[in-house]
Amino acid sequence: MSGHHDDGHTVAGWAGFAVATTGAAVTGLGICGWHPGIWVGLALMAAALLVTWVLHLVGWGKPPGPRPVDQRSMGVRDLSARHGHAGCLGCRLAGRRGVQVRAGAAAVPAPEAAGADVSS
Repeated sequence: MSGHHDDGHTVAGWAGFAVATTGAAVTGLGICGWHPGIWVGLALMAAALLVTWVLHLVGWGKPPGPRPVDQRSMGVRDLSARHGHAGCLGCRLAGRRGVQVRAGAAAVPAPEAAGADVSS
């Protein structure tokens, strides 16, 4: 594996994969004759989406793109998930705005994510 790539390798990713694989296997059993298995398997695959999303939101996923080398271990929790990740569909679906980053500037949390009053 190249040092420039950081795809998956998170608790959220592997947990979702395990639940989805189980769902696919149960759906296969349903196709082969155990007819309730089709619906049980499809429900498990839907649950895999929810498991992955919830684990991502609590910090066991990762933001889009490569992480620094010291944060690539599966056991490292992403503490920036609380405010959301910029460009992350899962965070946007949860109502988290992410950070706004300009070229050459430090990351600044969006006012809504930081809890600031934006009513004015």
